[in-house]
Amino acid sequence: MLKVLDGGKTLQVPNFLGGAWKAAEDDVVRRPNPANLEEIVSVSPNSSGAIARQAIDGVTASAGSWRKLTPTERGKIVLRAAAIAERDRDEIAALITREQGKPIRESYAEVKRAVDIMEYVSGFGRRLGGNTLPSEEDGVHCFTMRESIGTVALISPWNIPFAIPCWKIAPAFVCGSPIVFKPSPFTPAIAAKVVSIFLEAGVPQEAIALVHGGPEVGEELVRNPKVKGISFTGSTKVGTSIHVSAAPRLAKTQLEMGGKNPLIVLADADIPAAVKACMVAAFDVSGQRCTCTSRVLVQRNVKDRFTSEFVAAVKKLKVGDGADPATEMGPLIDTTRFDAVNGFVERARGEGGTLLAGGSRLDVGNGNFFAPTVIDSVSVKSEIAREEVFGPVVAIMPVDDLEQGLQIANDVEYGLAASIFTKDINRAFSFIDGIEAGMIHINRPNLGGYSHFPFGGQKNSSHGSREIGEDTLSFYTNIKSVYIRHD
Repeated sequence: MLKVLDGGKTLQVPNFLGGAWKAAEDDVVRRPNPANLEEIVSVSPNSSGAIARQAIDGVTASAGSWRKLTPTERGKIVLRAAAIAERDRDEIAALITREQGKPIRESYAEVKRAVDIMEYVSGFGRRLGGNTLPSEEDGVHCFTMRESIGTVALISPWNIPFAIPCWKIAPAFVCGSPIVFKPSPFTPAIAAKVVSIFLEAGVPQEAIALVHGGPEVGEELVRNPKVKGISFTGSTKVGTSIHVSAAPRLAKTQLEMGGKNPLIVLADADIPAAVKACMVAAFDVSGQRCTCTSRVLVQRNVKDRFTSEFVAAVKKLKVGDGADPATEMGPLIDTTRFDAVNGFVERARGEGGTLLAGGSRLDVGNGNFFAPTVIDSVSVKSEIAREEVFGPVVAIMPVDDLEQGLQIANDVEYGLAASIFTKDINRAFSFIDGIEAGMIHINRPNLGGYSHFPFGGQKNSSHGSREIGEDTLSFYTNIKSVYIRHD
């Protein structure tokens, strides 16, 4: 499946079409290691729209042959996929770190999250039912049932390149949907590993296609009338465009997009615990995670203490190649992302922000290493306080009390995740009631959540059914209401 080129470390990554692995013959994308730009990790196809159409036609036409598998049988296949991922965790984690750049400990954590979610989703095979409801007439039996919506396009990002494809493919397959999977061009080798795991577990070859490529592939998946649903994780700009393009033909969309996630620290908080949580939430995946904490709203009478302890911890953070077990933060994904993050920081300084840590390139290797950054004296109306940076940058702002903290926290277009640190249970519940976010954390960092809890947000962060949890069934299935007269 993954062929090593020229006796070196570069992997030739194929598409998977019509039940076979097919490598590109000419137009390819060469993917460097973000921690060492001289090392090419993978070479993958830059597929055309015609290849995407071929993939759609293939999985759609063959659906009848494998849908005879019952949901329970499909669930057992997903459970086997989880076991294979657990078996291959060392190989998978090493590949994630080479191709995406995150520290190896984060890569292992991602594999575990994928395994946990697939184990949970496998149980959908025994829960993919409806309801028996009372009739309004004598002699009529009524019930609801679920059936697949049809062919789905699954478009995944580069920041969580193993777990997110797994948590899309697993429920799609259990629900009986033919699958066309388009990964990010930044992480093609990991995507091919995902598909190989599901195939080894027993997913029929005709049930899934993998198509590498750029916008031309994405446009075909979104506009093709045979695709009945598009599950997308990525930026709000692209997600909105997908929704607009799919709307004229009434295709379903499941969109997980951006975030500008706040952490509120009140005066009664455990300050060391809040600092520790913010370190995790802000700098995991080098800040390239939609649930990352990117702004901290601290009550004025503890702001100096929090800021001092946080900045001291940031300056001790070890940045480097993720393959080194001592590394705590890796590189940014590519030079375009590096330039974008640097631009945010420069504009924040121009708007009056005070740089307390980082703010520039780190000379720790031949990669896209940006120093973990803290900016103080930030206006609540500034770009850095309102827009998603998607990098290791935290803005700190003072607040008078919880009421002002909630007002500032909610005054953005996003509503994905939010956290508060306080010992007052009443304030904690006031925060839960008042915050405009889909995932809320009390005295813990903004992370994705558990493998059986819905993942998603409000406002411009999400649209459609939640991913993970039971709610994702609403995306991959339609409901039929059945009325049976019996005399």
